Amino acid sequence: MPEVVTIGFLDAFVSAWNRHDTNAILEMMTSDCVLSLASGPSKEGSRFEGREAIRAAIGDLLARMPDVQWQNPRHFVSGDRGVTEWTMLATTRDGRRIEANGCDIFHFKDGRVAIKNSYRKFPA
Repeated sequence: MPEVVTIGFLDAFVSAWNRHDTNAILEMMTSDCVLSLASGPSKEGSRFEGREAIRAAIGDLLARMPDVQWQNPRHFVSGDRGVTEWTMLATTRDGRRIEANGCDIFHFKDGRVAIKNSYRKFPA
């Protein structure tokens, strides 16, 4: 894997999320990666550290929103930092449809995602 993250790398990362390919997602993250999701029990959302905790968090997310997709990604990379803006489309298990704009703020290390911090709008 290249040492420098590119727009193409972030396109592939979003594609892995849209395929719901947990193994591919985790391969693109460092072994000590951190995932912070927008929703959770506190103002910080939910935080998961390490690949196994993130694997479980992704499994839970996909169980809650089995058709979730991140559409129209727009990326920015500068050194060891990056941003992806997107529109999330999903249906919850109770049939509620979600369409919300959001973004991921990244920290990269050794050509992989070390931190993925997600933010999204919550339509009323």
